Amino acid sequence: MWGLVVRATLRRARRRLRAGPLYRWRFSGRTPDRVLIAPPDLRLPDKQIADEIYHGRFALSGHMVDTGGDSPFQIEVADAEWLKSLHGFRWLRHMREAGTDLSAANARALVGDWMATHGRRIGGVAWDPAITARRIIAWLQHSTVVLQAADYNLYRAYLKSLAMQVRYLRVVAADIADAEERLRARAALCYAALSLPVAQPVQRQATRQLSLELDRQILPDGCHVSRNPQAVLELLADLLPLRYTYAAQAEAPPPQLIAAVERMLPALRFFRHQDGTLALFNGMGATAPDRLAAILRHDDTAGQPLARMPYAGYDRLAMDTTTVIADTGLPPPLDQSHEAHAGCLSFEMSSSRQRFVVNCGVDAFGADDFRPLSRATAAHSTATLNDTSQARFVLTPQISDLVGTPLSGGPKKVEVRREDSDGIQGFTASHDAYVSRFGLWHERQLALAGEGRILEGTDRFFRAKGGSVPNDGRDAVAVRFHLHPAVGLFRDRDDRMVLKASAGDLWIFDCKDVEPTVEESIYFAALGGPRKSRQIVLSFRASQLAEVSWRFTRISRAG
Repeated sequence: MWGLVVRATLRRARRRLRAGPLYRWRFSGRTPDRVLIAPPDLRLPDKQIADEIYHGRFALSGHMVDTGGDSPFQIEVADAEWLKSLHGFRWLRHMREAGTDLSAANARALVGDWMATHGRRIGGVAWDPAITARRIIAWLQHSTVVLQAADYNLYRAYLKSLAMQVRYLRVVAADIADAEERLRARAALCYAALSLPVAQPVQRQATRQLSLELDRQILPDGCHVSRNPQAVLELLADLLPLRYTYAAQAEAPPPQLIAAVERMLPALRFFRHQDGTLALFNGMGATAPDRLAAILRHDDTAGQPLARMPYAGYDRLAMDTTTVIADTGLPPPLDQSHEAHAGCLSFEMSSSRQRFVVNCGVDAFGADDFRPLSRATAAHSTATLNDTSQARFVLTPQISDLVGTPLSGGPKKVEVRREDSDGIQGFTASHDAYVSRFGLWHERQLALAGEGRILEGTDRFFRAKGGSVPNDGRDAVAVRFHLHPAVGLFRDRDDRMVLKASAGDLWIFDCKDVEPTVEESIYFAALGGPRKSRQIVLSFRASQLAEVSWRFTRISRAG
């Protein structure tokens, strides 16, 4: 942890130095005379949003700000995520989609405002390297709408500012702490090298740096090193158009880019549930299904997803219309764990276009105070011991300001054994997150059978050195199954616990070892913000029960 603090302190010092007068001369230079090509943008546009922006209403990162006719770049706004989205300029796509002279004029005016207020002095959130990378990509992708009917002065100012931002990013990219943002910065520099007139050595250097970053960050099974499905989705939205931009410029994409994209697309399908959303692991929030579909449209493999992602640490069970996805891996490296969750051995289950068992996910645009709650083990469909999370991620404000909120103290060892046979898909996995504090391992066995009609599970807690679990008051287990808010829960006339979606399957939950109870829960990952939900809880003492077995059984199919 202290190594992280030292590195973060050095990065901050280098950034301040490079934004100062001693370094600023490095960001001046020749202004390109044109944009050679506008790369495509796979993020979905909306004409109505362009109209809202024209009237001064900016709905960004889940927050609406009405500028009252003032420039959005000159008003005081406290929300940091809103400011990042504003300075990232991805909203330019909505202006291009509108396709009117009015929307183009509005785009020009807003870009002009930014250059006048933030373009001359490097500093603040506008020049955060990660935000600069997003802005460079957006300005290149939507240069046609900005430069449409632009006068000479704006045209030259736009290209001069773009070139300055590229040179600045080239200097600071290596110091970006977040892996996903560092990879995006390397992609932005490749976009610039392909879209602007540059020397061949500059283009080759940009391509080489991108290739090295792809090798470091994209695992052999296609997942990102952060283990966050959201990172895979967001990076593909930048890497796919980059691949097409190489082709449009008659340049061969680097083999690492082609290979990474071909691995990441199946990885994205691995995380997709029956309802078209992505599983809620390690920082994943709400999914817009149409956006996911827009990315997967470029997947030419169209095969079945893998059963395992051994490098990322996930398992998938799928039969008929039932899908189970489980976290069976170690946490990501400490410096890439700012979004990671303490949810080892948690799982989600979907059936006939409805998620039934979920993790609570995250509210991507909500208050930071809720993040520790959503990252804790109790917010996942797995077992907790003594109401204690598997890992810690709450630091003092001073340290968090430097290094964020990395996950520490999580599992050091996870053992997984796949157990597939005729008509059964399953695995047994265990982790040691509770060994250092309570001396107990947690083991979970899952099996999907009966052509997707039966999901059976067993949870065990056992001593690391063998022998019976001591009755010392430190063996209280709670096995949680968080339910999606759209799932109804009731008991039928036979006193069975029934799970029912409004237009989905009917599932029975039963456990012969422990009487299930129902408690309130919060589903953080709803599109409209957190929603109330419920959870089924099995509570017992590990010293009294060696293991607890439970079962979900589908008793009817959706019509």
